[in-house]
Amino acid sequence: MEALFKESPHPDEKQRQQLSKQLGLAPRQVKFWFQNRRTQIKAIQERHENSLLKTEMEKLRDDNKAMRETINKACCPNCGTATTSRDTSLTTEEQQLRIENAKLKAEVEKLRAAVGKNKAGATSTSSCSAGDNNKNDNENNKSSLDFYTGIFRLEKSRIMELVNQGMEELQKMATAGDPLWVRSVETGREILNYDEYVKEFSVENSTSGKPKRSIEASRDTGVVFVDLPKLVQSFMDVNQWKAMFPCLISKAATVDVICSGDGPNRDGAVQLMFAEMQMLTPLVPTREVYFVRYCKQLSAEQWAIVDVSIDKVEENIDASLVKCRKRPSGCIIEDKSNGHCKVIWVEHLECQKTAVHTMYRTIVSSGQAFGARHWMATLQLQCERLVFFMATNVPTKDSTGVATLAGRKSILKLAQRMTWSFCRAIGASSYHTWNKVSSKTGEDIRVSSRKNLNDPGEPLGVILCAVSSVWLPVSPQVLFDFLRDEVRRNEWDIMSNGGPVQSIANLAKGQDRGNAVTIQTVKSKENGLWILQDNCTNSYESMVVYAPVDITGMQSVITGCDASNIAVLPSGFSILPDGVESRPLVITSRQEEKSTEGGSLLTIAFQILTNNSPTAKLTIESVESVNTLISCTLRNIKTSLQCEDA
Repeated sequence: MEALFKESPHPDEKQRQQLSKQLGLAPRQVKFWFQNRRTQIKAIQERHENSLLKTEMEKLRDDNKAMRETINKACCPNCGTATTSRDTSLTTEEQQLRIENAKLKAEVEKLRAAVGKNKAGATSTSSCSAGDNNKNDNENNKSSLDFYTGIFRLEKSRIMELVNQGMEELQKMATAGDPLWVRSVETGREILNYDEYVKEFSVENSTSGKPKRSIEASRDTGVVFVDLPKLVQSFMDVNQWKAMFPCLISKAATVDVICSGDGPNRDGAVQLMFAEMQMLTPLVPTREVYFVRYCKQLSAEQWAIVDVSIDKVEENIDASLVKCRKRPSGCIIEDKSNGHCKVIWVEHLECQKTAVHTMYRTIVSSGQAFGARHWMATLQLQCERLVFFMATNVPTKDSTGVATLAGRKSILKLAQRMTWSFCRAIGASSYHTWNKVSSKTGEDIRVSSRKNLNDPGEPLGVILCAVSSVWLPVSPQVLFDFLRDEVRRNEWDIMSNGGPVQSIANLAKGQDRGNAVTIQTVKSKENGLWILQDNCTNSYESMVVYAPVDITGMQSVITGCDASNIAVLPSGFSILPDGVESRPLVITSRQEEKSTEGGSLLTIAFQILTNNSPTAKLTIESVESVNTLISCTLRNIKTSLQCEDA
């Protein structure tokens, strides 16, 4: 029964009858066993979520206390009046305190909800043998719905009305042409005609009493290598969704399941979700958004996933926190057989206007940073990576240096973990506290430290991360090819000490030659060094992520051993176009004279272990050494690419 449960938690009548004959049990006993097991798994998951929420709440409480102490110190202890030193920076701290307070309240509500669901789960476990499957499902839905209505004061019927309206709007936005969408002659991208949108969907255009907001709307279409049921599942399981878009999502959670849906593909499922969206740089603030996700089968071959923010929910959380909200967004997925799906992606955001660093202003304000093309390109890359991971017929030229299929899988898995860790380490998420320091050569460098107490996937101790973002007058493709090339590695990598670097393994993980995992060896007089490197590129961004690895441990991974306990501390690069899309400077048939305006946004990140003891303090020497590391590497890159004055 356990084996069948792993494959199908909801067996049909025929499967239950077959099991009862094999095990000598009554069909009713088999049915109740599966009901109890489902409830038990659900309770375990909810307890885990409960634990995570408690940890998050404690962190928020500590931050809140620290801010309160800072404000108290700036007031007269006798009368409580602000002292003369209380300047505008303190006002900002007060605002931050209010925001943290509101977040804390939201987390408490989530925690109460999780506790309430656990109690409901325990009750239904004991009553499973007393009723049928439908009855238990209704009871579970009811407990969840009671909580939802109690906090947000929204009836389920009203939520369903809003998500159905959102679904209709998404379908029109995905399929409509001119005049709703107009294709730009300059860039080829589709632009939403907002006047037509307001007329078509009767949108209230009033913003009185609200802070000014900018509208970002985009649409993109592509084909992905994945089965439709698997793709739908990856959107409805929050952990799979987060893993599918590691460069875009820094945090995500399912706050509540309003309706669990029918069948294995969750047709009709509705859930309230939270996400923190990021760019791979500390210079661009993250975007936090609460939304309801609705999954629906439109036809035999077509499914839709729609995300829409609901006002009542946001008002309850605290309007001051809601700087970004989703108008009906999502994707239409069409099964094209042979493991392919056509996806039409619509991203429609309404964001409070905020100051963005000059370097990133164009790419953010144009809607490219968080737009449909970015989501689609990332989805295609991740699905392709999965295909190559599962493949058993990879040509020899695409898998050199590794003799076995098990070895190939172990290396690809380790490289993926390394890249996820890199994405988590360098964004502006509240996971990190970034401090700004200036380098001797003028770059702004941001540093953050963390302590690893027990994660075997990283070295134990105090880890320092330093990040700097710069603009370079070279194309993203040229920059990516330069940084991933092992022959030219010694031109920029200080670790190589100018010595030759040789590739000992090269594993393709995509059709583009740039998508590959390599193991490189650095020859030096003292001793050899192995480097694991993951190269990723798509139509939006490219990454080169690498880490020095233990040679003995890596040799065991090559033979197919489990890589989960191999400690890696990734450094690397994120490369974006700068967002300047314009005509060529000159028109000529001569290849070497063709050039366009614009360049690349390069984010460089180094992580170092400063002390093996997690209780040790961060030292100024560590900060200065990583500062020098970034400055020297950037200088080397600029020299090699002949752009010293960038």
